[in-house]
Amino acid sequence: MAGNRRPTIKTVAARAGVGRTTVSRVVNGSDLVSADARSRVLAAIKELNYVPNSVARGLVTNRTDAVALVIPESESRLGSEPFFAALIRGVSGALAETRTQLQLMLVRDQAERDQLTESVATRRVDGVLLVSVHSEDRLPGMLEEMGLPTVLAGRRDAGEQLSYVNSDNAGGAAEAVRHLLGSGRTRIATITGPQDMDVGRSRLAGWRAAHEEAGVPADELLVETGDFTEESGSRAMRLLLERAPDLDAVFAASDLMAVGALAELRRHKRQVPGDVAVVGFEDSVLARHTDPPLTTVRQPVEELGRTMARILTDITRHGAPRQQLTLPTELVVRESS
Repeated sequence: MAGNRRPTIKTVAARAGVGRTTVSRVVNGSDLVSADARSRVLAAIKELNYVPNSVARGLVTNRTDAVALVIPESESRLGSEPFFAALIRGVSGALAETRTQLQLMLVRDQAERDQLTESVATRRVDGVLLVSVHSEDRLPGMLEEMGLPTVLAGRRDAGEQLSYVNSDNAGGAAEAVRHLLGSGRTRIATITGPQDMDVGRSRLAGWRAAHEEAGVPADELLVETGDFTEESGSRAMRLLLERAPDLDAVFAASDLMAVGALAELRRHKRQVPGDVAVVGFEDSVLARHTDPPLTTVRQPVEELGRTMARILTDITRHGAPRQQLTLPTELVVRESS
């Protein structure tokens, strides 16, 4: 062996006088190896101080022991939205228990989409965890056509066929609006998420459902769409105040949008909760540090990430069937309402 290069499965096979598949079978404890070949491989491993890796195991198991977490968002958004950090913590924590490598892939343009396609086609990963799913996104369908196990955070629509883990978006939103109606608010606006995402549509549906349940007309003038960012929450709040200056509450479909709404309400000299009550969705760390602290719908984001990783592991390692789970939410009441 030249220099100090780390020995590979190829060098072990050459030293033992066997094929690489035989080395992999020995490494993985397969019985499909003769006693003589096994002893020669073990002697070569000891002599070369060879440390088996996932590639060697993959020759027999057809696994790489690596999965991709695919997020079609920019680095700035990844860093600014607490949702992504909590999801990554959950995913990485669950995968660490299985010694599976996590590859984080941001897919922002065609070049990065092509890179993901290449990784999938060459089976560099055993499966994909996909976040920020839009209705018309072709990526989930492409992964399915390639036969790669895929688990979504959320779903494209109610008829989703792939495995997914979702939060009870409609139920959580309805609970938030019921809380506002129960506290005497009558003109409850909402800042929704993108309507090409099931999460955005579902939280808007919850706002409407709570109004219908209470026999209160849901005024569509009180609906403004955001994109889950603070800036969109501020812009939406400004437009809502222009259209409906008599509004007395707002349900924002994310904590970040609620933060933007709070800032805009301050600029318009509206007291929270005296003039306008505000409720968010997620219960991120931001919610406890706004002024006033934010009432919000808690969704278990880390648990969502852990559950996605466990489902994918069950599929890739044990051939488990697809699973579709919806995790419960909980209203956390603070001073903003």
